[in-house]
Amino acid sequence: MGYRTLLRDHKGLLGIAFLALFSSSLGQSFFIGLFQAPISQQLGLSAGQFGTAYATVTLCAGFAMLRIGPSIDWIAPRRFATGILLSLGIGVLLMTLSPWWLTGLMGLALIRFCGQGMMTHLGNTLAGREFAASRGRALGLVSLGIPLGEALLPPLVAALLIWLGWQGVWWVFGLILLGLWAPLLLRGPWPPAPGPRPDRGTRRQGPRPFREKRFWQLLPLLMALPVTMTGLFIYQAQMTTDLDASLSTYALALAGMGIAKLPGALLGGRWVDRLGPARLARLYLLPYALAMVVAIVLSGDIGIWALMVGGGLAMGMQEPIATSVLVKLWGSERLGRMRSTLSAAMVFSTGIAPALLGLIIDLGVHFTVILIGMLAFVVMGWFMALRPIAAIDGK
Repeated sequence: MGYRTLLRDHKGLLGIAFLALFSSSLGQSFFIGLFQAPISQQLGLSAGQFGTAYATVTLCAGFAMLRIGPSIDWIAPRRFATGILLSLGIGVLLMTLSPWWLTGLMGLALIRFCGQGMMTHLGNTLAGREFAASRGRALGLVSLGIPLGEALLPPLVAALLIWLGWQGVWWVFGLILLGLWAPLLLRGPWPPAPGPRPDRGTRRQGPRPFREKRFWQLLPLLMALPVTMTGLFIYQAQMTTDLDASLSTYALALAGMGIAKLPGALLGGRWVDRLGPARLARLYLLPYALAMVVAIVLSGDIGIWALMVGGGLAMGMQEPIATSVLVKLWGSERLGRMRSTLSAAMVFSTGIAPALLGLIIDLGVHFTVILIGMLAFVVMGWFMALRPIAAIDGK
């Protein structure tokens, strides 16, 4: 089934999953970062205090994902989405209206948890679970919601801030999302609940990811890209200085990364269906690894462009591949539990990695050496994942 046929036959369900990933933009770092200064001012926090608070609420969101994320395996998706939207709305109101820092941070935590966490979880789980033969293509299509948000929302924010205060901008986007979601919640082609709720007090059936060796073997491969790219985003100033590049080049290359995600997602989804997730899992980080080699050897503006474009291609491919691998190893009926555990692990690691990288930079380590360490991490993750990936070939 090609993309055109897939959209024609399943546009309703794909639209729900796509909108969920687009809606996750409100909880993504790129969007919240646009309002860092006014949020800090309203809550009475310095830039450093805001950074600490942001890391704390992100870690709390990761723990909440572990607890609440698996419920998508038994709660009806329509009800699940309604709960996320209501909680996201409460978070926006708390953050924009509260005069107290504690309740404001509670609102920020809800936005991070419901936006980046649960909206992404909802969209990817629906696409991964409800499609079988065309799972890769479905995941590739719906994952375009995130780069669309990255491309559209920042200029829209800049335009709206001419007429509105920062709180008004948040309220406008909240109302827009409500208008987009309302007809889908009322008349959308929602699938039924995937399974019965586990009885309380009984031992949980199914996979227990943190107790399985193959999950730990697979985890470094799936975390290598978000962990290292987070470091590149946060320490862009040190990276461009050490590589003898300019911040303007980085800004242009960042736009190139967003564009590169589009063919990455569409080609990755098609290749997963044609070649299988095992083969793609072995190969999809190759563009990023080659980009790191270019940056280490050549440095300069070409190194920055290579990192961003190579990273964008790999980031576009990751979600179709990662979710398909989870389904192949643990089954679609427990995809919610596996994805929520993986998402929580990524949240934890992307929260801790910048702190560790900051300590390394403070020691005076050149960014080229840091890139060599990142490349070693990617290679190590690839080697560790070979055994669980090989198990997919036997199925």
